[in-house]
Amino acid sequence: MRNLFFLLFIFIFLGCKEDTLPKPKAYLSLKYPKKTYQKLQLERPYSFDVLKNTTTINKPNNWLTIRYPNLNASLDITYRPVNNNIKELLTEAEKLVFKHAVKAEQIIPKDYTNSPKRVFGSIYEITGNAASHIQFHATDSTNNFLKGSLYFYAKPNYDSILPAVAYIKKDVFRLMESLKWKNN
Repeated sequence: MRNLFFLLFIFIFLGCKEDTLPKPKAYLSLKYPKKTYQKLQLERPYSFDVLKNTTTINKPNNWLTIRYPNLNASLDITYRPVNNNIKELLTEAEKLVFKHAVKAEQIIPKDYTNSPKRVFGSIYEITGNAASHIQFHATDSTNNFLKGSLYFYAKPNYDSILPAVAYIKKDVFRLMESLKWKNN
C-alpha cells in the first residue's frame, strides 16, 4: 500500500510539469545609421561622396581605404593613371573579380555609364562565401582608372553579412554616381 501511495505521489508530482515548447525562430535585428554623405576630404585626381560615419584612410599613390568601423569592413580604393594602357587595366580589374569564382556562387556584373561626367565602369556583386562581395571599377578611358573592393574582416559567411553588403552596396552606387575626375 505504501508503494502504491509512493507511485501515485510520483505520478502526480511529475505530471504537473508544463509542456516544453520549442523556442520560436529568432531574426537578426541590425540597425544601420541613416545615410548622410559628404565630399571626399582628401585631395585626389578624383572626388566622390563618402558616408559620414566612415573613416577615410589616406594611402600613397592616390589610393585610399574607406573603413566601416561598426561593420568591420572596408572599401579599398586604388587609382592608376591611364597611359595608353586602358585594356591592360580593365583586364587586370576583371581578373581580380573572377579570382573569387572559386568560392562565389554567382558573379553579377552591372555596367555603369555617365557620359556627361565621362565615368564608365562596372560594379560586380559576388554572392557566396567569397573574400570580397562587391568590386567595381571606373574610368574616363583616357586619363584615370579607379578600382574598388569591399572586404569584411571576418571569416566569410554570406548569409550573415548579406544585410551589411546591401547597406554598403548603396554607398558604392553613390560613389559611382558622384564620381568626378579633376582633370576633365
